[in-house]
Amino acid sequence: MHLIELLKNWPCTVKGEWRDVKIRSVTEHPARVSRNSLFVARKGARFDGHQAIDEAIAKGAAAVVIDRPVSSLKLAKWAETGTAIVTVPDSSRFLSYSAAELAGNPSEELQVIAVTGTNGKTTVTHFIGQLLKETGVKAAVIGTTGCYIDGKRLDIPIPSLTTPTAEYLHPLLQVCRLEGVTHVALEASSIGLERGRLADCAIDIGILLNVGTDHLEDHGGREAYVAAKKKLVTLSRQVIVNEEDPVCMKMAEDAAVPVYRFCRSEYIGCLASGSMISKMPTGLHNRLNAMAAASAVRLLGIPEQVIERSFSALALPPGRLQLAESVNRRVYIDYAHSPDALEAVLQAVSGLNPKRLVCVFGCGGNRDREKRPLMGRIAEKYCDHVVITSDNPRDEDPGMIAQHILHGVKHPHKIEVELDRRTAIRRAVGSSGPDDIVVIAGKGHETVQIINEDSILFSDYEEAMEALKADQLL
Repeated sequence: MHLIELLKNWPCTVKGEWRDVKIRSVTEHPARVSRNSLFVARKGARFDGHQAIDEAIAKGAAAVVIDRPVSSLKLAKWAETGTAIVTVPDSSRFLSYSAAELAGNPSEELQVIAVTGTNGKTTVTHFIGQLLKETGVKAAVIGTTGCYIDGKRLDIPIPSLTTPTAEYLHPLLQVCRLEGVTHVALEASSIGLERGRLADCAIDIGILLNVGTDHLEDHGGREAYVAAKKKLVTLSRQVIVNEEDPVCMKMAEDAAVPVYRFCRSEYIGCLASGSMISKMPTGLHNRLNAMAAASAVRLLGIPEQVIERSFSALALPPGRLQLAESVNRRVYIDYAHSPDALEAVLQAVSGLNPKRLVCVFGCGGNRDREKRPLMGRIAEKYCDHVVITSDNPRDEDPGMIAQHILHGVKHPHKIEVELDRRTAIRRAVGSSGPDDIVVIAGKGHETVQIINEDSILFSDYEEAMEALKADQLL
């Protein structure tokens, strides 16, 4: 696409050569710049793109986009290289727009269902994909665990983000379209919504699941967190809302688009039959997730009786109540890393009537300190024994994180602290008895543990299986 075509609807000023410039790709990452790239020098939370403009130009960037004043000397220097220097009011917004344009605006030819909520986004999007597949619709699922088409994971290098940034999202949607996909279920994180990653994605249905305690520090407080999630209402052509969550209901009350409701017993006007309920995965939270998915599929025009038949295909995605088991021992791995999610999982597993319930969990570093004591309190409420360990401590002291969790504990005799996660898992599984259940919470599908700046290979599921083998429990 010619640069002039990208700029025609944007207020901007341009220095250097621009009339015959052709753009093949757009990026904010200097490492991804190549010949005919458009480099957007956006200022992020950790990196300022202005620092990489010289590098981008040296790599052959055809144009550079900025949104802040720079010295006339710098402008002249960059323009002398033959690179077009474009100044726009908002580089983040322009990055989103240009990524969609260069990909051919694929979302406009797809039916996109975007799901937001503190908990359950991954499960609901996968449930939607499974229900659509059962009805003969080719669907993609994009989110925390990657991109799937008809249940098969695509081997595409994209960042490990709940909601991909625009420069990855729109090319990914283009791939889906070329593969014959007609519907996409997409996770919409609060960070993704706040930072405009979906600003140029045409969303047919937005789903509001729940609002809990997570990512509050990232947004500067609960009010800003709710406001970020509410952006999905304005981006969607119609909205489905969990009527059991008063915050979600409040978010949707002034919507300018049609609003539909669901709950654990009903999906937009259709009552859940006993047959449907019996086919749902374990836990009241998953019953709610299933009804959210059924609501989306029903709104897409799938008949009620077809949806009911399709419920037998529902299966939880990786790392969501994922079972590692021996003859008489069960270990469940779950991504639950917020108070609401941990309580839902422990409540669900308690319903399986274990002889003893043991939980291994920690809290991530550089994230929401206020949730830590709440999770300690919840774990001791449901469990006979709790092992507090490290999660992804990042650059925080794991021992200090554990102390924050212990602040919520009222019965310390139930609690053990073992900061080495591998040892914690081995100890919990090895000391479990027949008919006990061990829950390993916090990391789910993740395959690395982040310690300082290092990402170390680590899988809770694999560690659980090794623990079972080590104790000859398999």
